[in-house]
Amino acid sequence: MNITLKDGERIDQLFSSDVKIIQNKDVFSYSIDSVLLSRFPRIPSKGLIVDLCAGNGAVGLFASTQTKAKLIGIELQERLADMAKRSISLNHLEEQVTMVQDDLKNLLTHVPRSGVDLIFCNPPYFKATETSRKNVSEHYLLARHEITTNLEEICQISQHALKSNGRLAMVHRPDRFIEIIDCLRKYKLAPKRIQFVYPKAQRQANLLLIEAIKDGSIEGMQVLAPLIVHQDNGDYTDTIFEIYFGQKPTSKDGPHE
Repeated sequence: MNITLKDGERIDQLFSSDVKIIQNKDVFSYSIDSVLLSRFPRIPSKGLIVDLCAGNGAVGLFASTQTKAKLIGIELQERLADMAKRSISLNHLEEQVTMVQDDLKNLLTHVPRSGVDLIFCNPPYFKATETSRKNVSEHYLLARHEITTNLEEICQISQHALKSNGRLAMVHRPDRFIEIIDCLRKYKLAPKRIQFVYPKAQRQANLLLIEAIKDGSIEGMQVLAPLIVHQDNGDYTDTIFEIYFGQKPTSKDGPHE
């Protein structure tokens, strides 16, 4: 199939899943948070999965190789949703994956209330008041800052959309951990699995993966072993290498930044 690439676009591949993604570094490119999120929760073998704040569709496309469930991505920005739709066609996944350009506030017009088995969300990490590191690109600004949505709205819409015992899987920043826990519990989403991600072993965590269950018990939360991204020499750790490439590194593999 011939897919038209627009100015600045390229095709990248996650080799462990053979999924190809249309990217544009000036508009939006997925990074390790999307890859890790797509591999973090217990993914149902069938049913309905939603990817909120879907961007160029990376999380849902990566997850599609692990399930027969239908996937629906919700992305507000027209440019990103268009990239996602073309990536779906590029991977011949039109029968399984759908991308909807809409505000996540309107999720229940696209899926049945209490009908979703799993929600992925790679949300904006920064509060709208945090101006010091705002990116000049409007696309990145909306993706990274809570301008068009926020943590509370994501938890609220997830509560309405998820089945009882359905799951919300989210990647976020560790410095908002307490706020995330409080917001999940407010909307009857019980945190069950948590994993902190570290750029290197001696560095502070810079990502947080968390999975919560709708109407679940507050007991039995697991804090998983730390996930280290890079060895001291800059190579990926074996765990991360396998996530990206589907195999353990061999001695001939060079550094992977």
